[in-house]
Amino acid sequence: MKDADRFYIGGEWVNPASTATAEVLDPSTEQPIATVALGGAEDVDRAVAAARAAFPSYSQTSVAERVQLLERIVEVYQARQEEIAAALMAEMGAPASLARTAQVGAGLGQFVYAIDALKNFRFEEQRGSTQIIHEPIGVCGLITPWNWPPLLIAAKVAPALAAGCTMVLKPSELAPINAVIIAEILHEAGVPAGVFNLVHGDGPGVGTALTSHPDVDMVSFTGSTRAGVEVARNAAPTVKRVAQELGGKSANIMLDDADFATVVPRDMGDVFANSGQSCNAGTRWLVPEARLAEVLELARAAAESFVVGHPEQEGVQLGPLVSQAAYDKVQRLIRSAVDAGATVVTGGLGRPEGLDRGYFVRPTVISGVTNDMQIAREEIFGPVITVTTYSDVDEAVAIANDTVYGLAGFVSSADLDKARAVARRLRTGMVHVNGAGLDFAGAFGGYKQSGNGREYADFGLREYLEIKTVFGYTPS
Repeated sequence: MKDADRFYIGGEWVNPASTATAEVLDPSTEQPIATVALGGAEDVDRAVAAARAAFPSYSQTSVAERVQLLERIVEVYQARQEEIAAALMAEMGAPASLARTAQVGAGLGQFVYAIDALKNFRFEEQRGSTQIIHEPIGVCGLITPWNWPPLLIAAKVAPALAAGCTMVLKPSELAPINAVIIAEILHEAGVPAGVFNLVHGDGPGVGTALTSHPDVDMVSFTGSTRAGVEVARNAAPTVKRVAQELGGKSANIMLDDADFATVVPRDMGDVFANSGQSCNAGTRWLVPEARLAEVLELARAAAESFVVGHPEQEGVQLGPLVSQAAYDKVQRLIRSAVDAGATVVTGGLGRPEGLDRGYFVRPTVISGVTNDMQIAREEIFGPVITVTTYSDVDEAVAIANDTVYGLAGFVSSADLDKARAVARRLRTGMVHVNGAGLDFAGAFGGYKQSGNGREYADFGLREYLEIKTVFGYTPS
């Protein structure tokens, strides 16, 4: 496994300003597999200066030139997919089947959809004698987490490149190797020097310097709501734009006419797909009181069918959580639910049988959860589903909306019109009806404390553009 001990600045791999490093651990074994350099303000200054110097020329490139660049990135990315997947298996514990398909494919999809958005976007329009012009916002600071790395890096880098912006990326120090490979892909594809820059580090060392930097025009951040508040606070003195994709505690409403034998295993698979480490996971199940016993039996059988183990092992569906801190948080929340009177249907505290090392969590279903419990309020980020009952649709919607988050919602019904009606009442940026998955042509983002930005397709492209109005552009 290669190290992440250098930074990509101004089109070159350079040494950090300091010697501070951290170990990158394999969460399946808890053993170090690589070293990541921890940058600081001096490294950020160098990267921002390179991005600032590259902006005048890159911002003036044509749409056709940027389309050609993105198409070349797609070609090079496709040639290195297996290498990215191997990094994800090692540094975040993604099972091979997930790493090679959804994880790698999601990153590729963002570049592909950015091309389509760029080709079809109207950068100028005339309104009478006035011209409306969409221009690149400038130098962008991009901060991404570890849970869906290629997707979340590409969801920022691709639209920034499409818009004509230059950028500095700070990926998660927990899973930095895939970001190194993506930087190599961008270099090989011919991204001009200084347009894309990569600085490794943690939040206090690099994140703060990047988000508060006076020469950064915009920050795009994906991470926890707590960290997002700090990002906004750091960015406020320079009044830069901040686009945030933050936490979630998404409710899944199963209406009484749903086919539970289909819905329960399907929706559990969606939650557990990345070991529950997805901000939009529908972990709060809301089910009719009269159908509770049926749902719990189906949920027990579905959860106990999941194979937990090391990413390389054949048939493994659930890998470990990313870190000791992540494991400890899930254990704390399960314990809090039991202490509050909830019942563990299956799973629970500790590692799965036969796994005595690694940050593995037992696939868990907890019933008797009420919306005032800690486990119903906090984002859990693990393979844990809570089950809460409701008496009628109005109560289900009220429970679903009773949260500080508003990222995603889920609803299933045999009657599509009923499902659509519930979807309209949910205070979330996204709603999945009858198991529909993410669509990269749609907008990804949430309400309330789940953030204030949108990603994917033309919605993501707009985040990286300023609007200029030229009055009297043509004679009236």
